Amino acid sequence: MKLIVVSHKPCWRDPDSPSGYATDGGFPFQMEAIAGLFDATTLLVPVYGSKTSGAVMPLKGPHLTVEPLSQPHGRGWLRKLYLFPWMLVNLPRIWRGISCNDAVHTPLAGDIGTFGAVMARLRKKPLFIRYCGRWDPGSQMRRKLLFRFMIRIAGGRNVVLATGGDTKPPEPRNSAIKWIFASSLTQAEIESLPKQLPYRRGDSPTLVTVARQEKGKNTDRIIRAMPAIIEKFPGARLQIVGDGSELAGLRRLIVALGLEKAVRFHGYLDHEGVISVLLKSHIFCFPTDSEGFPKAVLEALACGLPVVTTPVSVLPVLIGDKNGILLSDIEPASIARAVLALAEDEKWFNRLRKNARETAQQYTLENWQREIGTHLEAAWGKLRQAD
Repeated sequence: MKLIVVSHKPCWRDPDSPSGYATDGGFPFQMEAIAGLFDATTLLVPVYGSKTSGAVMPLKGPHLTVEPLSQPHGRGWLRKLYLFPWMLVNLPRIWRGISCNDAVHTPLAGDIGTFGAVMARLRKKPLFIRYCGRWDPGSQMRRKLLFRFMIRIAGGRNVVLATGGDTKPPEPRNSAIKWIFASSLTQAEIESLPKQLPYRRGDSPTLVTVARQEKGKNTDRIIRAMPAIIEKFPGARLQIVGDGSELAGLRRLIVALGLEKAVRFHGYLDHEGVISVLLKSHIFCFPTDSEGFPKAVLEALACGLPVVTTPVSVLPVLIGDKNGILLSDIEPASIARAVLALAEDEKWFNRLRKNARETAQQYTLENWQREIGTHLEAAWGKLRQAD
């Protein structure tokens, strides 16, 4: 079976990559896993000029090829404005690609993937949608229309998976829509991670948070919790990983609170860089407002970090009381109390670290591939001819 993937994910040319292209984030890991399910996989993705910052990973996989789309221009309303001329150039290419393959996969939300999903329906091709954001139609008309589309088509030959997790199904209006977790960690990588030394009461904890630094991540609340933590543990430190529009404000807050020596900004790091910082830390703080399935939390668990977070999306299932603390609110005082409770109970802390690694083993990239393969084979039949 031949699959075509239509995605908005920015990619770049890379002569060292087997496909000739590379990208960042978890996308290359996931595309390699999906490619392993099919006889051939083609990625239709926009290719940008040059990568100015941050590391990239090669796009590769069994019988995986990349067909470049032109670069969309602008952001926000400007991008919407420029999409019309972009479509005139690229939609014929997407239409031909969909016509020449057996099935279509579109990771959503994203404008290019949405075009691909609509075209797949017009061509009557089996469609696999993986919705990667928070499963919530919200108030925007465009988003409501997208959700209406997914709810209407899910079932039969159309597979719709919502990234996240809960004890209840994602969509009461269509039980064919199922949850799927997200991962970029292989079984071998988790097993190869070094075990940290036991935490001992009195050790000064190092906190870490990994996220796109935007308002909903509430990193400022962690920073405001630091004075109370440092009062009890003068050597306590906070590592902040990720870039975003809130960074400048966070840096000013650090100066205002006199925390320059206690807080370090790492900016954007690639997968290996994130793992390296996590392994040098003790507690993962993540007081987020909303999520799909945060891969950074899974990476923290794999590194043996108890997690202090909020009870949103999949986090009550993923963390519960076995792998950390679920906050009742995101006030700095609550975050400080949770961190201090962990740091002052050596046995509990080390038990949580052990639990965290065991939990991460359930969410490997191999299990992710296997779960998706099960859903697709139930809808489409055999995906791959025998080797």
